[in-house]
Amino acid sequence: MIMKLFPLVFLLIGIGAGVGAGIFLRPDTSLEAAITEEGSAHADDASEGTSDKSSDDHAQEDHVKDETESHEYAKLNNQFVVPIVAEERVIALVVIALSIEVAAGKTEAVFLREPKVRDSFLQVLFDHANIGGFEGNFTNAEMLGRLRTALKEVGQRDLGKDIVKDVLIVEIARQDY
Repeated sequence: MIMKLFPLVFLLIGIGAGVGAGIFLRPDTSLEAAITEEGSAHADDASEGTSDKSSDDHAQEDHVKDETESHEYAKLNNQFVVPIVAEERVIALVVIALSIEVAAGKTEAVFLREPKVRDSFLQVLFDHANIGGFEGNFTNAEMLGRLRTALKEVGQRDLGKDIVKDVLIVEIARQDY
């Protein structure tokens, strides 16, 4: 009878230890609040007092801020798996994770049409594999540049040029067999 209770006792101890560790290791929100308040105090001091920056520097900062706020990134949910075929058998697999740079507020449009976009992207990736794009030094800038350009063109065709700004290769790996 006691032997049957051991797994239950260990389970309860494990759950208790996990909850305790979670509480102990949780981030300190009071530290974040203090940093935020300190940052806003420094911003107030800079706006009130003497500032070394010229108006050109402020204009440049505003331009960078506007540029970063003008687009977002939609990370496609699943990775793409591309088989590399030689002599009618799969010799390797390439796994690629992609994100799409979109106009601000347009990420939902990507996710609504994701099956269509994934299909088109897979066709581009298969074509790239068939012309030897994943052979040899497939991570060099020229090869990845061609692939990015082809993916961007297809993304703009499917979603619109006003939505898709660029396609980013977030991860890429090849497994030979």
